[in-house]
Amino acid sequence: MTKRSARRMTWVGAGVLAAGAFAGAVLSMGATRAHERVPVREPERVRGVEVARLTAAPAVPAPITRDYATKVVVNLEVVEKEMELAPGVRYNFWTFGGTVPGSFIRVRQGDQVEIHLTNDMHDQMPHNIDIHAVSGPGGGAKVSMTMPGQTSAFTWSAEHPGLYVYHCATAPVGVHMANGMYGLLLVEPKEGLPAVDHEFYVMQGEFYTKGKNGEPGLQAFDYQKALDERPEYVVFNGAVGSLTGEKALQSKVGESVRIFMGNGGPNLVSSFHVIGTVLDNVYPEGGSVEEHDVQTTLIPAGGAAIVEFRPQVPGDYVLVDHSIFRAFSKGALGMLHVTGTDNPLVYHGGATPAAGK
Repeated sequence: MTKRSARRMTWVGAGVLAAGAFAGAVLSMGATRAHERVPVREPERVRGVEVARLTAAPAVPAPITRDYATKVVVNLEVVEKEMELAPGVRYNFWTFGGTVPGSFIRVRQGDQVEIHLTNDMHDQMPHNIDIHAVSGPGGGAKVSMTMPGQTSAFTWSAEHPGLYVYHCATAPVGVHMANGMYGLLLVEPKEGLPAVDHEFYVMQGEFYTKGKNGEPGLQAFDYQKALDERPEYVVFNGAVGSLTGEKALQSKVGESVRIFMGNGGPNLVSSFHVIGTVLDNVYPEGGSVEEHDVQTTLIPAGGAAIVEFRPQVPGDYVLVDHSIFRAFSKGALGMLHVTGTDNPLVYHGGATPAAGK
C-alpha cells in the first residue's frame, strides 16, 4: 500500500467514525424527543364515589361540573331483545342497556371508573365489553366475560380525554357488533368542554339481514352478507327513521349544536355530513386536535368524532352518510329541525336585487 493510499484509508475511516457518531447523536436526540412526545401518565388520587347517569341516544348526560377526580360506578346491562329495524321489519338486537347504540357514558379525565356488566338472565349468549379508552389488555374484554344471569366488574383509570367507542368483543366479535353491541364513552378533559346549547348522541351501524331491504317480518342475521360487507341497512341510532319526523333532533336559529358521532361498523367507514351547513369545529377521531370549516368528516368503523355548528336560518338540516346510497336507500339519514326567524342576508330563495334598485 502506498503512503497516499494509506492516508486515503485513514481519511475514509475517520469519516466513517464521524458519520457514525453523528448518526448516533441524531438517533439519541430522536429517542429523547420521542420520549418527550409520549407522556408518562400517572393515575390521580380520587375523592368520593358517584354512580354514572347513563342515557339512551340521542340524549347525552349533563356536562360534569366537579373539578376533581372521583370513583364512578357504571352499571351496564346487556339485553337481547326484538325491536323494529325498519317499518314492518323486526330484528333480534343484542344491546348494551336495551338500546342501539348502547347507553352513553360520561366521565372526567382522571376518574377511576368501575364497570359492572350484567348479562340478563334471559339472554342466550355470553357477552363482554371492550372500551377503547381503557389502558389494559383487551380494553377490559377478558375480565368482563359474563354468562347469562351473571355480573362481572373491572376498574380502570380514565387518563386519556376524548370520545371513545365501546363494544362487545366476544367471539365471533363481528357478529356481536353487527347485532348492535356498541356505544360511546366520553372522557371529558379536566377543564371540561366549551358550553353549547345542545348536545346529541348519534351512532351509525350496519345490519345484515337474510331478507332484502324492506322485506317485512322478523329477520335473521346473514353471516355471508357480513363477510362480503353487503349490508341491507345502514342506519343511525339502530333503526331506519330513528331521527326523522317526531323523532328529529330540535334546535333554534343561533343555538350551538354539538353532536357526539360514532361509527359502530362493523365494516364500513362513515362519510358524515350535515346537509345545509358547514361544520364549524370538528374533533376528528374524537381526539384533541380541532379542525374548522369542514364539509364532511370521515369516521372509521370503531371510531368517533365530535362536530359543532350553529344553524343560522330555520329549516330541516339532514344528517347523512355521504356515501349517498346508504342515506337515501339504506337508512343512514336523520334530521335536525331548526325553528326561528329567517335571515335573508344569510340565505333566501330568490335572486338578489341589483345594487341601488
